[in-house]
Amino acid sequence: MARLIALPLFSTLIVAIMLFALDRMLRLIDFVATEGGPISVVWRMLANLLPEYMGLGIPIGLMLGILLAFRKLATSSELDVLRGVGMSYGRLLRVPYIFTIILAAVNLVLVGYVQPKARYSYEGLRFELRTGALGAAIKVGEFTHFGDKMTIRIEQSRDKGRQLTGIFVHQQSAPNKWVSVTAHGGEFLATDDPNTIIFRLTNGTLVHADPRFRNPRVLTFTSHDLPIPLPRYESFRTRGGRNVEWTLPELARLGHHAVTRDERNQSRAEFHFRIAEIASMFLLPLLALALGVPPKRSTSALGVFLSIVVIVTYHKVNQYAADVGELGRIDPFFALWIPFALFAALVLWLYYQIAYVPGGQPIGGLERFFSKAGKLLGGLVRPRKAAVA
Repeated sequence: MARLIALPLFSTLIVAIMLFALDRMLRLIDFVATEGGPISVVWRMLANLLPEYMGLGIPIGLMLGILLAFRKLATSSELDVLRGVGMSYGRLLRVPYIFTIILAAVNLVLVGYVQPKARYSYEGLRFELRTGALGAAIKVGEFTHFGDKMTIRIEQSRDKGRQLTGIFVHQQSAPNKWVSVTAHGGEFLATDDPNTIIFRLTNGTLVHADPRFRNPRVLTFTSHDLPIPLPRYESFRTRGGRNVEWTLPELARLGHHAVTRDERNQSRAEFHFRIAEIASMFLLPLLALALGVPPKRSTSALGVFLSIVVIVTYHKVNQYAADVGELGRIDPFFALWIPFALFAALVLWLYYQIAYVPGGQPIGGLERFFSKAGKLLGGLVRPRKAAVA
């Protein structure tokens, strides 16, 4: 049983994380390229999103792993043999619940502690990209502005930016006081001051204008060090600007000691949303069993489709309930736990039908309905094809 569950569980989890990451990676690459940041920041941002993707993928993986395990046992008649020797569904669910307890604990750590801090780090990287604090890339052939007082243009870049040629620099320090430089080559050098870098230029011409000079001074040089003061950026906000950035203990404290009613509702809604999502994982083995065992002489995969629909629908209902609870229209406790109670009642009824009702098959009626609907549609399509022929 453990082997039957583990393979589809981890396969589904890996595939789900890869799909989430691939979708976000394309948008992140476009965002980073637009902001002119280093491409390496894409991988740092994706790493901070992995806890969120795992939190979404673990329940789906657990559901499909258990469901496909029971479906394989049922379609190969092994489940009938196990039932025939006296093994109840309750006993068969022991191994699935071991997986559930372990994965629920992992998900609790992810959702309750790791994900909030990772989300804050992700938002911090987005902020630094927008403000240029990560070091905006100087685009070849374009004018790049360092703050309001410096403009640089580089025609060619080789050796990953170590060899720059065709350089133009204009630095405005005050009204009618500026320095313009053209140089054949140059390179950036770090200094002891983190707020200043040195642009070492070679074989160029410098024009210096100052109100004290009658005419701008012009000089040629073989080597000239031009200090470039980096712009100072505002600090990123402290963690907790959004409720998703609070850990579970912090949300619990904020729910009791919030200054305003809105803050209290928002923190309580987020707290109950996370706890309800974790609690719902303990219902998944029962739901997987009810939907994974098809009717006799049936190999339909309708239960697999329904399981995904049910778990995604419940997640979306929880998100809507949390939004309503944050607005204060309904107490967050009732907004989140009433849908959980209804979901639990549905799952328990499905499990009761298959485990304790003789001949009970929760999805048997749905399979018959879709079978008849398919035959009806097939009957409507075939005469039209014959008429066309």
